[in-house]
Amino acid sequence: MTAMLQLPVQDAGRPHRSLPHLIAIASGKGGVGKTWLAISLAQSMALRGHKVLLVDGDLGLANVDIQLGLTPKHDLSAVLSGRMQLAQVIVRHRSAERPDAAFDILPGRSGAASLATLDLGLLDRLLRSVRQLHSYDTVLLDLGAGIDPIARFMAAFVDTLVVLSTDEPTALTDAYAVLKLQARDRATRYTNDSSAGPMPTPADVRLVINQAGSQASGRRTYEALARACTIFLGHAPVLAGIIRRDGHVADAIRRQTTLLTRHPNTPAAEDVDRIARALSS
Repeated sequence: MTAMLQLPVQDAGRPHRSLPHLIAIASGKGGVGKTWLAISLAQSMALRGHKVLLVDGDLGLANVDIQLGLTPKHDLSAVLSGRMQLAQVIVRHRSAERPDAAFDILPGRSGAASLATLDLGLLDRLLRSVRQLHSYDTVLLDLGAGIDPIARFMAAFVDTLVVLSTDEPTALTDAYAVLKLQARDRATRYTNDSSAGPMPTPADVRLVINQAGSQASGRRTYEALARACTIFLGHAPVLAGIIRRDGHVADAIRRQTTLLTRHPNTPAAEDVDRIARALSS
């Protein structure tokens, strides 16, 4: 896919803001709650007064719109083809129950092979365009699961990378693979790209343990993975937080709504709020 990607135009009369904080949500395997976490963090940050954009970066298998029951008229493919600008594709999610927690979404497209094999040069221009959206405080990118080239490229571009895992051995093994490769990918990018700025520290990589039996068991899971990272990689990711197993999560997903809208006072909602505060500080 080739296109002329246009940079977004700053809103007339809007005062210049600093660049948004780019946070990517990644996982080594599917089914660990990555998209759900990205949506939940977007709403939690919005509740704290942040202007948030959630980008569905799972190119080819996008499902942010599905989890929220949305039917967007346009998606990323229209931007990448040069037919539309970013501002024309972005949609607002605002629930009637929580109008104070509205956030914007840049929808992806599911089943689009051309997006799943997108040229990395075009992807780089897209990410640079997103970074220039001064009207947002935070941009969250929901990456595709695994270690495909597109997910790795996007993970190396952001300011903060959040890797999500559960306590299942396969999830932990795959999360370690993401952590191992991102260290190399980020080093390569910041060596070869003079515009990238200073090389981020390991503290810019965070780990979230999802579906934990308790805070204590989640911490044990984190510590086991952190030890392996310290031994073999020379450093460990910072623990962003632990999300306890909570049946209300599945209920919200089935109803195509958010946990913070339907079940705001549940253990998982409290845990997400703590993580959102940690990432916003």
